[in-house]
Amino acid sequence: MIFVDRSLARQLEMCHAWRGIHYSRAQAQLHPECGVRIETACGGQAIFAGMNSPLNRVVGMGFDRPINTDDLECIEVFYENKNVIPRIDICPMADPSLIETLRQKSYCVEAFQNVLIYPLNGDHGFQTPKGMEIRPSPPEESNLWILTTAQGFEGIEVPSQETLDVLAPNFHAANGVCFLAWVDGKPAGGGGMYIHEGIVEFGGASTRSTFRRRGVQTALINARIKAAQELGNKLAMVVTEPGSHSQRNLEKQGFQLAYTKVIMVKLL
Repeated sequence: MIFVDRSLARQLEMCHAWRGIHYSRAQAQLHPECGVRIETACGGQAIFAGMNSPLNRVVGMGFDRPINTDDLECIEVFYENKNVIPRIDICPMADPSLIETLRQKSYCVEAFQNVLIYPLNGDHGFQTPKGMEIRPSPPEESNLWILTTAQGFEGIEVPSQETLDVLAPNFHAANGVCFLAWVDGKPAGGGGMYIHEGIVEFGGASTRSTFRRRGVQTALINARIKAAQELGNKLAMVVTEPGSHSQRNLEKQGFQLAYTKVIMVKLL
């Protein structure tokens, strides 16, 4: 078990924030019309990755100093200029002033997220099932990776253009390495890992419906653990929905809950 103190929590939040930054920069390259914008906000990162993007929120604030209403008003202007509602990730180890200031400014809880961690040390001893191969995808497989993961997320063979567009920056992010799972020579699923200062966030993982219940996600988790460890990283993390199938798979592979955080949204 790893004790998660304020220092480690800040590192985890920064890894998650920088995943969002690199995603947004890739989005800006793929779709300049999205108007991507990123600003530092009270030690965290305020991200706008395009209208309706799930990344449109502040991540990692509240670790450097107490937060006041002037700080929040600056954040609100940032998002109001983009015509989106302000959202802020709240880590339980952030300065208590953040919660109090959000209360004063009429923010409410929108969602919860679990942050799971895994130490990258020793031999985890996993053997990939027979007939399955997990390997990093080279640039020329970008469209295949995007299509395969989109098929897995939507559970259909012809996914929507919206899902393809949301997943594409994951492959092209500068700090990312994306993997495809092959079963009997066919693309079965995919997942990515995103590196920041010795911590690796896993994400963007799915399995095509035809290949489910064959251990694809377990193999993808372990392949990324091995690859992250070989690159000299010390800790893996995943941000997931509480009580989800993903959390169950991760805990079976040895991930532990670091903390639960909330996404706060401003009431209109």
